[in-house]
Amino acid sequence: MNKPLTQQLRWMGALAALFVLLTQSAIAQNAADAGRDSFGAGQTMDGQAAPAGAVRLRQPQALTRDMGEYDEGASAPFRAKAAPYVPGEFEQYARTQSGILDLKRFGAELLIEPASSRAEAQTAVPPDYTIRPGDEISLTLWGSVDADLRLNVDRTGKISIPRIGAVQVAGVRHADLADVIARRVSTVFRNFQVAATLGQIKGVRVFVTGYAHRPGSLTVSGLSSVLHVLVKAGGPSAAGSFRDIQLRRGGQVVAKLDLYDILIHGDRKADQIVQADDVIHISPVGPQVAIVGSVNLPAVFELKPKENLSDALRMAGGFNAVADRTRVAVERLEDRATGRVAEMRLPENGNSLLGTGDLVRAFSSISAALPKDKQRKRVKVEGEVVNPGEYILPAGSTIADAVKAAGGLTNAAYVFGTEFSRERVRQQQQDNYDKALRDLETEMAKSQASRRVSTGEEVAAQTNSTAANARLIERLRLVRPTGRVVLQIAPEAKELPNLALEDGDRLHVPSQSTSVGVFGSVFNAGSFIYASGATTGDFLKLAGGPTRGADARSMFVVRANGSVVSARQGASFWGSGVSGFETAALLPGDTIFVPEELNKTTLTQDAKDWTQILYQFGLGLAGIKALGI
Repeated sequence: MNKPLTQQLRWMGALAALFVLLTQSAIAQNAADAGRDSFGAGQTMDGQAAPAGAVRLRQPQALTRDMGEYDEGASAPFRAKAAPYVPGEFEQYARTQSGILDLKRFGAELLIEPASSRAEAQTAVPPDYTIRPGDEISLTLWGSVDADLRLNVDRTGKISIPRIGAVQVAGVRHADLADVIARRVSTVFRNFQVAATLGQIKGVRVFVTGYAHRPGSLTVSGLSSVLHVLVKAGGPSAAGSFRDIQLRRGGQVVAKLDLYDILIHGDRKADQIVQADDVIHISPVGPQVAIVGSVNLPAVFELKPKENLSDALRMAGGFNAVADRTRVAVERLEDRATGRVAEMRLPENGNSLLGTGDLVRAFSSISAALPKDKQRKRVKVEGEVVNPGEYILPAGSTIADAVKAAGGLTNAAYVFGTEFSRERVRQQQQDNYDKALRDLETEMAKSQASRRVSTGEEVAAQTNSTAANARLIERLRLVRPTGRVVLQIAPEAKELPNLALEDGDRLHVPSQSTSVGVFGSVFNAGSFIYASGATTGDFLKLAGGPTRGADARSMFVVRANGSVVSARQGASFWGSGVSGFETAALLPGDTIFVPEELNKTTLTQDAKDWTQILYQFGLGLAGIKALGI
C-alpha cells in the first residue's frame, strides 16, 4: 500500500476516536451540571449520592397555595370550643319524668365536640381517591433517572415533570397514579422505578343544610367524609334527625346515612368521601322515645317506622345485669295527665310499637324486696353456742334453726336469759319513743308557761324546775331502744321457742347468772349473789332497804328474759297467792329497781312512770342506768 495513504488513514482514525471521547465527556458534564443545579454536586435532594450516570431532574419553582388549597389554618374557627349542649323539649320532659338530670339523645357525645382537621389531614389516602386540581403530588424516581419532586396539579388537571413534560392526572385514582406517571416517563427514560403519592390535598367546599347546629358552607379536607363534615357542623340540632341524612351531588341523592349504623354497629359503608359542592342535608327528627332504668345505656332514641319495643331496647344496649327481664313500664305522653302506666310483659309484647313521646322504664330485680317467706335470713348468733357467728339461713328458718346452725347450745347456756333483738322492732321502738318524748316536752313547756309566780322565791323555784326539766329531757334523749323481743319461756326451759326469723335478727344466749341486781333509791345499790329461794324482800334488805325518798309502791323487777313485774300489778302475776311484792321469789339475773318519790307539785313527778315506758319499749336496764334515776 502507498505510504502516504496509510498515514492518512491513521490520522483519520485518531481524529474519530478523539471525537467520540469528547462527545462522551460533554454528555457527562451536562448531566453533572444538571445535578449540581438541582441538588448540589453528586447528591440527590435528600443528600444521598446519586447513582453514577443517572440523569437528575430539577425541582420546579416553589409551590404556591393556589386554587383554594386546604390547610390547617382554614379550619381554625371549627376548632373553637363547642357551645354547651342544649337539650330538646322532649329531652327535658324525659329528664323530669325519669329523674335522670343528664339524659341526652343517643349519639350526642359524638357530635358536641368538633374534631380537629389535623386528624383528617393525616388520614391515609384511600386507593379510590380521585386526583383533582389543587392536589399536590409527591413523586420519586430512581434508576437511570433520579428525582424527588413535589408537583402541584394545575387548573387543567396536569403536573409538569422536568425533561418529561406535562402528565394528565386529574380524575386518576390514587391507586393508579404511579402507573400513569410511569407510562409517561418511559417515553424518555428506561430502567427506572416510580413512587407517587399525594402530599397536600386540596380543600373542598361543601354545604350543610336542614336541621344542623351550624348550617352553611364549610371548607374541609378532600379526604373528609360525611361524618367529618357533620362533626364540624355540630351535628343535628334538637330538631334534626340522626337517622335520615342525605348526601346530594349534582341534584341527586347519592347516599343516605343513618348515624345509628355507625354508633351501634360500627358500619360506615354509607359514609362516603365528600366532593366539591356536595350538599349534606339533615332531615327533621323522627319519633322519639326515652329508655331509662335498668338498661346499659339510658338515653333518648329516634325510631324509624316499624321499629318496636324490642328494637328500642337493643338500641339501649339491652338490659343490664340486675334488670328484671320479664317486664317494662311504658308511660305514654297522652296519659301524662292521668298518670296511667302500661306494663308490657316480655317477650310476649316485644313486637309492640311505641308512640312518639313514650318513656320506657326497665325495672331492677334487686330494688324491690321479695316476700318475707321467700327471703333468705342473715342472723347473728352469739354467746353460749358451739360456733358463734353470722349465718345465712333459708327462708322460713326459726330461732331453733339458727341455734342448730351454730352447733347447738353449750352446757353453760342460760336459755331463760336469752336476748333476741330485731331491727324492725328497734325502729318501731325508736319512733314511738321519740313521739312520747316530744309529747312530754310539750306538756312541760305548757305547764311552765301557765304557772303564775308572785314572789322572788317562786321565780327561783320555777327557774330551777325549768332547768331540771331540761336536764331530764336531755338525759331521756340519750336512751336508745335495743329492739329486744321478750321470749315468753319458762325459767327452767332448755329450748328456745319456734319463732320465725327475719333478716338482721340477733340472738345472744348468756351463761347462767349468779347474781341479782338492786338499783335505784336504796342505801347500797349493787349486785348480790343469788341464793335459791331468796325473795325480793331478802335482796332489798341486803341493799339496806328503800330510802326515805323512795316510792315503794312503784318498785319493779326486770326479769332475765326482759319481762317486767311491778308492785302495782298485784299477786296474780306472781302465781303464789301472796299479796306482798317483797315475798315474791327471784330468779338468777333478775334486777330490782326502786324509783325515787318526786316532787308532786311539778310535772317531773311523772318521770318515774317513764321507767315503765322504757321497759315497755324494750330499752332494758341500760336505759335506766343512762338516766341515772
